[in-house]
Order: sequence, then structure tokens, then C-alpha cells
Amino acid sequence: MKSIRAVKGTRDILPPASAVWNHVEEVARRVFRSYNYQEIRTPIFEETGLFARGVGAETDIVSKEMYTFEDRDGSSLTLRPEATASVIRSYIEHRLDQLPGLQKLYYIGPMFRRERPQKGRYRQFFQIGAEAIGSESPAVDAEVIEMIVEILSCAGLEGSQLLINSVGCPVCRPKYVARLREALAADAPRMCEDCRRRVDTNPLRVLDCKIPEDQPIIDALPSILDCLCEDCRDHFERVKTYLTDRGIGFELKPRLVRGLDYYTRTTFEIVHGALGAQNSVLGGGRYDGLAESLGSKVHSPGIGFSIGEDRLVMSVEEARPGDNGPQLDLFVAPLGEAAFRHAGILARDLRRRGVTVETGVDARLKRAMETANKLKARWVLIIGDDEIAAGAYSLKNMETGAQETVGAAELYEKLK
Repeated sequence: MKSIRAVKGTRDILPPASAVWNHVEEVARRVFRSYNYQEIRTPIFEETGLFARGVGAETDIVSKEMYTFEDRDGSSLTLRPEATASVIRSYIEHRLDQLPGLQKLYYIGPMFRRERPQKGRYRQFFQIGAEAIGSESPAVDAEVIEMIVEILSCAGLEGSQLLINSVGCPVCRPKYVARLREALAADAPRMCEDCRRRVDTNPLRVLDCKIPEDQPIIDALPSILDCLCEDCRDHFERVKTYLTDRGIGFELKPRLVRGLDYYTRTTFEIVHGALGAQNSVLGGGRYDGLAESLGSKVHSPGIGFSIGEDRLVMSVEEARPGDNGPQLDLFVAPLGEAAFRHAGILARDLRRRGVTVETGVDARLKRAMETANKLKARWVLIIGDDEIAAGAYSLKNMETGAQETVGAAELYEKLK
């Protein structure tokens, strides 16, 4: 009988790699708490219309990559390809706009897109993201980016690069789009099929093209930074000033538009060399009109980002090649039935105090020591009838080979 394997584009995350995932998520949660972000958990699937309206019907995500299916009642449902639209839907549905101050929400979880699997990209992938909803202030933009930099630094990722741009607003962007369409008129027939279609449907999407042959044409197109209205130009200048004040370096990237239709004004990416050609670790930006496009009667400007956790973990693993996850503190080697019973109680008490303990199941000392060595235990505790009677155990340091006798009362202090 043919064995069943993981579906193409998905994977199992196994130890010790899962320890790096836990490390990254723990770091993110700690940093989110320090910036007063609270966790939100939205459903894995939503009405298809949410993403068509929120993300944009002409985006690659909606037109090519979503996992959409018909429910038994005939309604169309989609596995979430991203989380921002879901968060804003929840924000509107539960009237979070009525709460005081900024609504600062974060999420960690799986997303789904049927794209071509490649290094760091999967059809079920994971994102760590956050949304700050309720303010148009450029100071919020700078704080969000600062928080991202803190997460990456604490996770152990060094050498990343911040790219920023402004994509304008409904006042100035239509003028730029018209200039783009005019500039592309002569060159569009020489571009890829997607770009030829986008010239008519959404010329801004042409700037997001990754086809190498199209890049010389894209590089020659007008810059959106030359077309910003006074308000957008002032907003972007203040974002850059606040980032400089915080000592955060950045590179202006006028072609950076991101792949979703809801972005306005500030957009950004962070890239890292460990990921090769597809080197983006995360992206985000401001979406001041998204809530209204999803039915909100209250103007609810916001800014957010999503980290590709798969890609971040890959980068962290390459930056920390010797880190194989948490080490086992203690391996207990019980010799005999009475020792097994005694070891169970002792292991429980140590675990309650935060010690990582594995109890052997083989009463032969040689086999127990071999197992402890393979598990890379820091210490081995040997318990036999004599040790139980004396109330003291043989404790071996597996790094130095030194062995000593310790009493039950001093064991924890020794291990700590």
C-alpha cells in the first residue's frame, strides 16, 4: 500500500527545528507586550468576498493563489491568504472603534496560498503580524517599524535591510497611475502577460513584477515620490525623520508598492541576504481606507505588517548554525523498581522548579549513559537502592566527566 505523505507545499516542523520556531514566537510575544499589543485570533477561513474586496480582485493573491471552496449551503469560503483583512473585519464586526486609544493587535498563525513552492515559500505558511488601528500619525508608522526591528534583533537576525516608500493617497495616486499608464503604453507589449494585463487593470501592480526581463522597463518608469501631494510628502518626510531619530537606517525604494491593493502612504519591506533572490522577510504599510472598503462607517486608518515566519526562521537558523534547540538539563538513570518509583517523584519535583528532566526506562547503567549522551544531557543522576537509602545520589557532569555525591536538598541548587 502506498504511504501517505505531506501535501506538496506543506511540511512537518520537527524537533530540534521546532525549538527555533518557539524561540522566534516567544521573542515576538515578549516584544508585542512591551509595545502594548494584544493578541487576536481570527478564523482560518472567511467569506471569499472579504479578500476580494479587501486585498483586491486584480491582485495575484485573489486571482491566482487563493484556496476557495463552496460550502454545503452554496456560499463561497476561502482559506485566509493573509490576516489584515480578517483583523479589520473583526475590528468592524465587534465595534472595536468604540474602545479608547489605538487598537494594537497582533496575530501568529497559518495562511494559505497556492503558489509555486520554493526556498522559504510554502502553500501553508506562517505569519507573525500586527495592526495599529485608529491613527494617521507618522509617529505610529515609525513606532511600528521600530518594533519590527526589535523583534528581528531579539530573534537573532542581524544584517537585514529596511526598504521604505510612499504610495500616496486617493488624492495624488490617480495622477501617478495615469502617468504610469501613459509611460507604459509603448513598452507594455514587450512585457510579461501579467504586466500587459495590469497596464489596463492596475498599472501600479506593474512595479511589483519580479520578471527579470521586465526590470529595465520598470526602472525607467516615473517615480511616485515625484507625484506625492503635499500632505503625503509631509507625512513621508516625518516618518523618515522619526526613523532617523531612532537610529534606524533605511533605503528609499520608489518602486516598492507591495502586492496588495489596500496600501496607502507608507509601505516597507525588510530583506535579508540569507534568503537568496526572494529575500523578503516581512512587509507592511499603511491602509487608511481599508476599513471603509469593508463596510465601516467610521474612518479607521491603520498600519500593519506581516513577518513570513518560515523565512524568518530560515534566516535565524543560518545566522545561528550551532544552535540545536534547548538542551536537556538532567537525565535520571534509575536502577531497579524502587529506583523507578523514587525517580518519578524526584523528576516531577524538579520539573515543577523549571528543570528539564528525562527519566530513563532501561535499568542497565551502561545503556542509560549511552542514551543520556545521545540526548546531550548536561547532567546524569544515578539512583539505586544504596542512593535511596543514603538520601544522596551520584551526579555526573557529562561535559567534564566529573562525578560527585549530592543530597536531595542540594540537588536543585547544583543543577541551577
